[in-house]
Amino acid sequence: MSFFEPAKFVEETVDTLKSQLTDKAIIAASGGVDSTVAAVLAAKAVGDNLLAIYVDTGYMRFNESKFVSSMLEDLGVQHKVIDASERFYKGLEGVIDPEEKRKIIGELFIRVFEEEAKEYGGKFLVQGTIAPDWIESGGGIRDTIKSHHNVGGLPDDMEMELCEPIRELYKDEVRSLAEYLNVSVSQRQPFPGPGLAVRVMGEATPERTEIVRQACHIAEEEMELAAKEGVMELPWQYFAVILPVKTVGVQGDVRAYGNTIAVRAVHSYDAMTAQAAELPYSVLKKISERITRELKNDVNRVVYDITDKPPGTIEWE
Repeated sequence: MSFFEPAKFVEETVDTLKSQLTDKAIIAASGGVDSTVAAVLAAKAVGDNLLAIYVDTGYMRFNESKFVSSMLEDLGVQHKVIDASERFYKGLEGVIDPEEKRKIIGELFIRVFEEEAKEYGGKFLVQGTIAPDWIESGGGIRDTIKSHHNVGGLPDDMEMELCEPIRELYKDEVRSLAEYLNVSVSQRQPFPGPGLAVRVMGEATPERTEIVRQACHIAEEEMELAAKEGVMELPWQYFAVILPVKTVGVQGDVRAYGNTIAVRAVHSYDAMTAQAAELPYSVLKKISERITRELKNDVNRVVYDITDKPPGTIEWE
């Protein structure tokens, strides 16, 4: 049985990148552990010939742009923040099919990067693709479970040469690598490449996206606080989705007709399988109370998803 050796992997990968990246490169930096590790490896190989591009699609986590910019600065990675939210919102207007969402987002990502690459003079696109991404995206004899924006969403006419230094690694190996590289987000929970667009069931309008952004933030805060206080174990991934369903409720003494939020939390090792987390009822109750109180004009019902993977996937889309 072989064991993953971070030091050996870093040495070999940096050497490979030095020979592979023969010109300026840009990297799609999302702030997650995968893309951050890929950025650090590429920066070790080519230094200032790498520019990390963080694209704010409008579908990012609460205060994410500020967090990512600060982290990349601390890691010494040259970076640039692009606000492309209006472009992504427009691209997803009227789109409800999750596969179409992912492919549109993938193509928009590449177009933004190509524009920045021309300005920077970049010839290579580095991505933090890992094994579960391309396994779930299908190809060959594999069935497509869902297209990951950095795999199934890549356009055929992409002008840059693709470089994926960690594509054979699984999440646990990437986390081990991140700890070795002193990356602060080594244990940060995963976040989907298409962002909150796949946590809005149906059309991902700016208004519905903002609702789920706030709901996710509340769910994350309450679970992290409960874990810190020893009430529960922090799940591997935890978030909220907004359903394309409205239900009747009561706000004060008045009839309300509001959105439904589903909370999801799972335990996993490598993202290939997952078990629904058995959260304490007190934690679920607090999440529900906060969401329906703080988002009372938009949400009047909260449910909890107890589906494992399989048969479900971790994200809903």
